[in-house]
Amino acid sequence: MKDNAIYQARKEYDIPDDADSGVLKDEEIVLYYGQDKMQEHRARRIAYWDSENKRLFEFISNNFELPAEKIAQIYKRRWQIELLFKQLKQNFPLKYFLGDNENAIEIQIWAAMLANLLITLVKTKIKRKWAFSNLVSIIRQQLMSYINIYSFLEDPEGSWRKIISEDKAKYQNSLFPEMQGAYFYKTKK
Repeated sequence: MKDNAIYQARKEYDIPDDADSGVLKDEEIVLYYGQDKMQEHRARRIAYWDSENKRLFEFISNNFELPAEKIAQIYKRRWQIELLFKQLKQNFPLKYFLGDNENAIEIQIWAAMLANLLITLVKTKIKRKWAFSNLVSIIRQQLMSYINIYSFLEDPEGSWRKIISEDKAKYQNSLFPEMQGAYFYKTKK
């Protein structure tokens, strides 16, 4: 809440005994805004003491159903939520939607979130450090290749060398060793 906010307390809610000890106050307020400060907005004000950072936070919400403790936790984790949305916007094309109805848009958003989750899981299982955007790009490029994603991300060059040597070994005992897939097609034209 801003320091210059004008509000009036209407009703104070009891804080349950089993609530987080950081919740100091939970109250219903009326915010006054506009040029003449005559317009009103009913809201909820929660005062929370963060013992880790030794700071007092005041949260404003229009949600009167969630417990104060839950709202404080949501605000506390808001930075992680912001980082998730930033990551989604940077790495997955959600600017243009493939459909124009609500269901199609929801499906595309859920698909992007699932892809984000899967790539995050892959990132946690590999030892080599990758930037998330680089990981997304490489996986997008190699999506249709038959490779072990974990060994490929640990050692991309070594994995490709292994695939190429296995490919050469596959044609070693062939009756037509010079005919090797796309290479043969390019050279005969």
